[in-house]
Formats: sequence, C-alpha cells, structure tokens
Amino acid sequence: MCGIVGAVAERPITPILLEGLKRLEYRGYDSAGVAVIEQSGALQRCRRSGKVSELAQALLNEPLHGRLGIAHTRWATHGAPCERNAHPHFSGSDLAVVHNGIIENHEALRAELCGLGYEFSSDTDTETIVHLLHHKLKTFPDLADALKAAIPELHGAYGLAVISASQPDRLLAARSGSPLVIGLGLGENFLASDQLALRQVTDRFIYLEEGDIAEIRRNSVQIWDESGALVEREQVQYHEGAEAADKGEYRHFMLKEIHEQPAVVQRTLEGRLGSGRVLVQAFGAEAAELFARVKNVQIVACGTSYHAGMVARYWLEALAGIPCQIEVASEFRYRKVVVQPDSLFVTISQSGETADTLAALRNAKELGFLGSLAICNVGTSSLVRESELTLLTHAGPEIGVASTKAFTTQLVALLLLTLALGQVRGTLDKATEAELVEALRRLPTHLGEALAMDKKVEKVAELFAEKHHTLFLGRGAQYPVAMEGALKLKEISYIHAEAYPAGELKHGPLALVDSDMPVVTVAPNNELLEKLKSNLQEVRARGGELIVFADQQAGMANGEGTHVIGMPHIHDVLAPILYTIPLQLLSYYVAVLKGTDVDQPRNLAKSVTVE
Repeated sequence: MCGIVGAVAERPITPILLEGLKRLEYRGYDSAGVAVIEQSGALQRCRRSGKVSELAQALLNEPLHGRLGIAHTRWATHGAPCERNAHPHFSGSDLAVVHNGIIENHEALRAELCGLGYEFSSDTDTETIVHLLHHKLKTFPDLADALKAAIPELHGAYGLAVISASQPDRLLAARSGSPLVIGLGLGENFLASDQLALRQVTDRFIYLEEGDIAEIRRNSVQIWDESGALVEREQVQYHEGAEAADKGEYRHFMLKEIHEQPAVVQRTLEGRLGSGRVLVQAFGAEAAELFARVKNVQIVACGTSYHAGMVARYWLEALAGIPCQIEVASEFRYRKVVVQPDSLFVTISQSGETADTLAALRNAKELGFLGSLAICNVGTSSLVRESELTLLTHAGPEIGVASTKAFTTQLVALLLLTLALGQVRGTLDKATEAELVEALRRLPTHLGEALAMDKKVEKVAELFAEKHHTLFLGRGAQYPVAMEGALKLKEISYIHAEAYPAGELKHGPLALVDSDMPVVTVAPNNELLEKLKSNLQEVRARGGELIVFADQQAGMANGEGTHVIGMPHIHDVLAPILYTIPLQLLSYYVAVLKGTDVDQPRNLAKSVTVE
C-alpha cells in the first residue's frame, strides 16, 4: 500500500500523476515514485523516499515526458522505507508494476523466480509480481493474457497497475482485496486507488469489483470478471465538490473536518427521521423483516470505528434491549467464534476497505449469522457491496488521518440503528423514540455550540505543552468517548495517553497520578455524575491536575488544579456524540503546540487495507 495513480492520454501525464499522488498524501506514506513510457519508447522511472514534494523536485531536475504512466505512494510493509523499495518496480527495462496490498506467498515466489534467473533489487513482495508477469509474457505475449495467467499464482491482497514499453498504448489493472477505480475522460482514461486522486481530471468513474482485471486505453475500457468473462461495470458520476480536498480557511484538514461536523451530522440524519420515529426502510428494503428477527448484535470494527461500536453497545442494550458484543476485527477473524442465535453482524468502517473488517465480514458469512449490516462512509466500497444492508454516514471525504467527522457520523448511524431495532422489535417505548428523534434533530445545533468553545479549549491545551503522559476518564457510555479522546491525543501529538472507566482508578491507574499527569474527564449531567465527582476527588488528593468537560448543570467549578469547561446541556443518550467534540479540539491544539504533522502523523495510514 498505499496510493496508486495511472493515466493514458494524448497529453503529457506526469503532472496528472503527481497531482494524483498529492491528493492521496492523506493516506500516509514513506516514499513515492512514477514510471512513464517516453515518446522515444523507453520506460523511465523516478523514485524518492520521503514526501511527494521531493519526487516533484527530482522530476523538475530530470523531467519525464510521456502519455502513459503509473505512480505510487508507499507505506512500508515489506522492506525498509527507502528508495530501492519504492514503487514502481521493474522487471528488465520494459515492464513496470505498482501495487497496494500484500502478497502472502512472496517468499515462495521469490525462490521460484530466483531459480528461473531473476535478480531482485528490493526487499518488497511487490517485486515478485513484476518478475512473475515478465516470466508469463514469454508464454503469453499479450499483456492482458499474461496478467490473467499470473493472477492465480498471487495469494493475498492486491490492487495493481501494469505498463509495458513493448505495448505502450494500454494500462492493465487487477483488483483483489484492495480498491481500484477507473476514471473516464474524453480521449483519455485514468486509474487510481481512490477516486479523490482523479477529481482534477474527471467526475465519471467505474469501480472495479473483487477479482476484476481491466485494460485501459485512451478511448476504451475492457473489464474481465473473476471467471474471465467480459463484463460491463456501472459508471458513477461523482458530485461531491473538489473543495472537499481543499483546506479552505483552516490551517489543517483535521480542523476543517472537526468544524464540518454539524453539517455532516445533519446530512447523515436527512431522509432517515419521520414523525417521532426512525425510518427503518433507510437501512434497506429487507431491513424491517430482518430486524424483527434479531435477538443479538455482534459489532466488529477497528480503531476509532471500534470505539463507536463500544458506545453502541450501551445504546443497544439500554434502549433496544438487545444483547450486544463488540470486538476488534483483527481478533474476531482469528478466533473460534460461538454465534448467538439470530445475531445481526454489524461492521463499521470509514473507508469500507479496512482489511481486517472485510475479512471478518467474509468469515461471518460462513458462521451462520442472521444477516450483515455495514455502517460506512463510502458507498462504493467493498464493505458496502458485500453486506446485505447498509447505512451510509455521508461524512464526505475525510482527509486527516486522525478520524473526526467519520466518528461522530458513525455514532449517529449507530443510534439510528438502535432506535430502528427497538422500534421493529417493540422493545423501545414510542414516547422514548419520539423524544430521541427530536433530540437528534437538535443535535447539529448542539454540536455548533460545542465548536464555539474552541478558544477555551485552545487555552487549556497549553497545559499539555511540556507533558508526556495523560489519563482520560469517563463512566458508562462516556468511557469509549474517553478512549477515543486518548487515541486522538496519542495519534497526532505523540503524547502517551490511556483511558479508563473512572471507577477503575483505585484499581491501579491511580498509582500514575501526580502533578505531571493531566487527567481529562467528560462529565455529562447523568445518574453517574456524583460517583464521577468522587473519582475526581481521588485525583486531586494526589496532586493530579484535572481538565473537566462538564455539563453546565453539573455544578462543577474551577478551582486549584481543576479546569472546568462548561458544555451545552443535551439528552444523556446523545452526550457521547457531543462530548467527542472538545476532545478532538483538545488533541488538535495540543498537536499544534507540539509542532507535529497534524494531518499526516508519523507511522500511520488513513486506509489500512492490509493486516
């Protein structure tokens, strides 16, 4: 992994490839490269470790001119992040490949290819692909035929693009477990791992399905499915404005996306709320029939999406009366699972391409779950296509690696699911549902009020300027919110942060508390408030400094070592969504103070499409 761009045109394509790579920088990467077939017919390559800007500078010094080419940003999986491991990889002087994913049998392939006389110049699994393809070309001179012959020998996940100097009028692509999209132009066509990379050249796209192989020429596109049959894939016109990839007035994408949350939450609610109830058909035509049979829910997700699922467990059991289990996808897929009767399998993912979550869904289909539902931000993703039911979050493109608006829209979607299940099963009181629907309608306004406190949060962030460790506390459904706050702080400021249920302090974490360990707490005005206040006294008694985001009606005030920021009063069920906002802002402003790369934190990628 991480980003692929390709183009075939009647105009110079190097600027298009570079712009595409820049638009994919949000995914995280450690090197970049481009390969172009020049007018002379020679296949030329330029690679650099580090940022796309370094590749761009190298191309200014030694330009590549051509009308067919591929480019890549790499996030290291096999081999160190250095120039010789950067893509594109060559076999000989006329064949180039870029690849996202992991070839699991690369060691066996490498040994076999070395035995055939091939020499490897990198440590990557990708180089086995290009040499294998080169070997197949000896038997199958047509590049498409050679690719079809090579694919069955590749075990694992791949999205790949291939060009050959001996066949300079076409670009070949193959997809299995790693997304690829074709961009359609006039007398030119394109390829990318994310349509965002191509928004500057087209708004028409074809999304490749699992197992597809595509041949892309200037004036035509051919696609073969997994069985080898020629197929037509739907063309999709993308209407999201190109401004989604622009920071606008904001210093960072993350801050822009934090401030977009009232709008995207409103968008997620649109068309899904009726008069005092959730519209169950928003989940799909078969949703009502399926939901009526649900007796258990199994949620599987990773990272921030996992935290959203943890909040949903509180909601599903308290409001809908449905037992719920939540598990990290990478754990779920590798253990023996006992499936509870009539269980709905729910996956949560921003991209819909998260490798572990996708694998868990595919595994679930063999385990006897009642049905599957995807909560996802990308309607064309693999997760959506492979699930029986879907609820899209409509957060729009999220560029910052640290998820913000995707998380809050996931929470909204999960609350809609909770209310829909309770409604269909008759376990949710109609008056309670109507009350919560009305609270949801007011939610965007409350989120705007929370965002208006950003200057107060920025001031509090100064307390963290010299800190290296932080504790986050919450009780009940606020505990996962504390976990998400800790994750955000560690992701972008590199401060070590941990979250605990506040009642667990005395069972170990209290030993860490001193004047150098800030303790961040979320404190809505609910039945657990008094117990939480007692937990906070335990912190102050040991010299810990408190930062408390508290309901304005909670009766908490500033004092020595205690910094209280008043939050708008909100229905307790919706409090996890609201209290996420100041924790995102706190993490952002601390990271700015620390001088870290907010939008592209070290060692992380936006879309984790490998294990």
